Amino acid sequence: MEKHAVITGGGTGVGAEIARHLAGAGVKVTIAGRRHEPLDLVASDNSRIKAVTADITDEVSVAQMFEKAVEANGPVNIVIANAGAAESAPFGKIDRDCFQRMLDINLTGTFLTFQKGLEHLKGQEYGRLIAIASTAGLRGYSYVSHYAAAKHGVVGMVRSLALELASKPFTVNAVCPGFTETPMLQRSIENIMQKTGMNEEQARAALYKDNPQQRFIQPDEVAATVAWLISEGARSVTGQSISISGGETQ
Repeated sequence: MEKHAVITGGGTGVGAEIARHLAGAGVKVTIAGRRHEPLDLVASDNSRIKAVTADITDEVSVAQMFEKAVEANGPVNIVIANAGAAESAPFGKIDRDCFQRMLDINLTGTFLTFQKGLEHLKGQEYGRLIAIASTAGLRGYSYVSHYAAAKHGVVGMVRSLALELASKPFTVNAVCPGFTETPMLQRSIENIMQKTGMNEEQARAALYKDNPQQRFIQPDEVAATVAWLISEGARSVTGQSISISGGETQ
């Protein structure tokens, strides 16, 4: 059976690593994002990777994303909702727009990606829905209550949808990495340095202090977990929130 994965937020970081990993394993991959430049750069690595632009917060754009993916690579049977964003602020300084933005990108974007993706899975004998969530979907962190609320919502949606689809040959899971070595993490480190006067080593340590292994998660670890979830060996794994965090959450 030929596999075709659609990956949102596939132009950088974890999404790009998942795309390269799956394409290297023989999976057809369509990556999506708002900016075509990073997408095209990733797609140039492997002929199995195609790129389309899309806004995951817009229902029409998400529907068109899947239509373009089918045109480029054929029927879709793997949907990976990876696109997301994080902002930090004390709870009292989070305004309504900022709160809504975190919900729109992290939760509504995953909802639309899954809902439109599921339409393409109907009638197939194999399907995988995977959300790249966060340990912020499993526990709280200071100064990111709006982000954590959205990621907790993703985990709840995954658990509920897995039950709805349990009688079908589809699985639904969330992958929840801790702080992961990506461009988004580097921006957080620079923000800490700017606001606190810490040097880079101190800022990095402040972020990974809760990881018992005292390190950042690497994107290839997330990609390897996704590769396992789409395998036949994981066909009974559904409704799970898999923590990749060095033991931070158990």
